[in-house]
Amino acid sequence: MQDTGPRHAALTPRGHRHSFILQVVQPGLAGLMDGSVSTLAPLFATAYATHSSHTTMVIGMAAAVGAAISMAFAEGLSDDGALTGRGSPLVRGLIIGLMTFLGGIGHSLPFLIRNLHAALLLAYLVVGVELIAIALIRNRYFGTKMLLSVVQVIVGGGLVFVAGVLIGTGG
Repeated sequence: MQDTGPRHAALTPRGHRHSFILQVVQPGLAGLMDGSVSTLAPLFATAYATHSSHTTMVIGMAAAVGAAISMAFAEGLSDDGALTGRGSPLVRGLIIGLMTFLGGIGHSLPFLIRNLHAALLLAYLVVGVELIAIALIRNRYFGTKMLLSVVQVIVGGGLVFVAGVLIGTGG
């Protein structure tokens, strides 16, 4: 009798893809989304409130590091992977932490430029690239229609961005 249980399914190409999506892509995407979106408000609030590229970069770095640590622990402690098939909590925690950091630091790096206006323009561009990358990943691995994914990601990111700008400008 052929074994048709979960272990056998994991050995098929479809099972490998499913495991890869569940154990690598999903935590990576969650981290990229969290890092890219959750750091927007503190970063742009700081830029608009202080008009200082240096201060904005420091806040961006702190937000990226803090979010990465938080997400790594949350993912790593969420389950041991045995019941859900989500794999090693240590590996998932590392993946989500790294991707959260990358998502948060990406639009912070432009503030290494001393000219705030130039830094803001570059940061806007980086945010756009991050949001499109998220939409592409969702489209490729989760089958989300590209237009729908772009709209969802831009609406979510846009709301957080506007919140940051309003907080930073006192508006």
